[in-house]
Amino acid sequence: MEIDKAVRECDDRRLKTKYANAIYVIQRALALYSIEEVAFSFNGGKDSTVLLHLLRAGHDLSEANKKCPNGNPQGFPFRTIYFESSSAFPEINSFTHGIATMYSLQMEVIHTDFKSGLEALIQSKSIRAIFLGVRIGDPTAVGQEQFSPSSPGWPPFMRVNPILDWSYRDVWAFLLICKVPYCCLYDKGYTSIGSIHDTVPNALLRTGDSVSGEGKFRPAYMLSDGRLERAGRVKKFSPSTLSVSSSSDGMYKLDFNNSSVLTTSIIAVGDEILSGIVEDHLGPLLCRKLHSIGWLVSKSVTVRNNIDSVAEEVERMRSTNDIVLICGGVGPLHSDVTLAGIAKSFGVRLAPDEEFEEYLWQLIGNQCKGDRNEMALLPEGITELLHHDKLPVPLIKCQNVIILSATNITELDQEWDCLIDSMRSTGQLVVGEPFVSKRLTANLSDVCFLLQIA
Repeated sequence: MEIDKAVRECDDRRLKTKYANAIYVIQRALALYSIEEVAFSFNGGKDSTVLLHLLRAGHDLSEANKKCPNGNPQGFPFRTIYFESSSAFPEINSFTHGIATMYSLQMEVIHTDFKSGLEALIQSKSIRAIFLGVRIGDPTAVGQEQFSPSSPGWPPFMRVNPILDWSYRDVWAFLLICKVPYCCLYDKGYTSIGSIHDTVPNALLRTGDSVSGEGKFRPAYMLSDGRLERAGRVKKFSPSTLSVSSSSDGMYKLDFNNSSVLTTSIIAVGDEILSGIVEDHLGPLLCRKLHSIGWLVSKSVTVRNNIDSVAEEVERMRSTNDIVLICGGVGPLHSDVTLAGIAKSFGVRLAPDEEFEEYLWQLIGNQCKGDRNEMALLPEGITELLHHDKLPVPLIKCQNVIILSATNITELDQEWDCLIDSMRSTGQLVVGEPFVSKRLTANLSDVCFLLQIA
């Protein structure tokens, strides 16, 4: 019960909420499946170390609720599976086996590949559910929920993901507050550990006076931007597409080398515009601003506050334009569906963005009610935040779709200036010669004018 006590006595309200939700998922799983039907996949990494102690706490709390007079004489009751690999770090292997001894884990070491090992385990042990330390942002997390059936082609079991919505910050807050052991590699600058072939210390943690060498990196918990957790993994990029390429930091950058005339479309989201209650001043202003940097506006439309309407228009425009600008429908109301529509157009889901949530927390703080900030749910895997000192929160870019949150001309002027400054500084924007517009005015009426030139 020491884990539960440490979390409940800490001052981190966010961690308390994440902890309570994770414990609920664990206890829900234990209500659906017997101890004999569940397993815990442990790999010695920070995420599965967090899950190990959450399972300890969740089981202890369940036993306490049952008022078991003898407590839990079996120690850690969950069958634990560890896929030992020749390409794993020796420190990971040593830590994993040490933890198994420390907490009396019923650990079964498997030397086959993950899929084959699971197949054999499920057939021989009648396993129906497996606890996994998967978090949103992990390559395998796309499309998963806290309870997710295994993918087609895999042996049938329920994937239980208690820490799916935990951020990098949450993981380290838990480990440090609960004062539990973790693999020593994390104190040497490793922030995300894979195999010995694709993992190096995170360069962002290199100390200022060092060039190379072991021990010259700060600990993993000192990484300030959790989005860069995997910066120590050796990246393998797929061939770039026509309109989008990958940058060295894993973000998307626009590729303007294939077109001499750069085009954009503008989408305004709002039933109030279509009903005539509000006049759209932002669309025409954006047209003028785009023309001032030599961009051709191919289309400007207004759509309803409807996820499908937004998704269809974004899908249509993003494939035929260099950039799509979308404004309106961003905020805390049920009618604010722009981000959901963009996510649907790309075939991804909305997921918590750790960095954006931190910005919102600084902005609104205790005014945020409930377990999570719905405004921090952004399209998963395609979102880049465009920062600027003059903006309270970053602009959101999903590949070649940029979301503007401005509600009036003054706000749009500021967002536009910051957008141009931010994208120009990162090489993501080409500014051309402005369009020149000339107007000829005739004093004659249309009929007389036509007669004169006939």
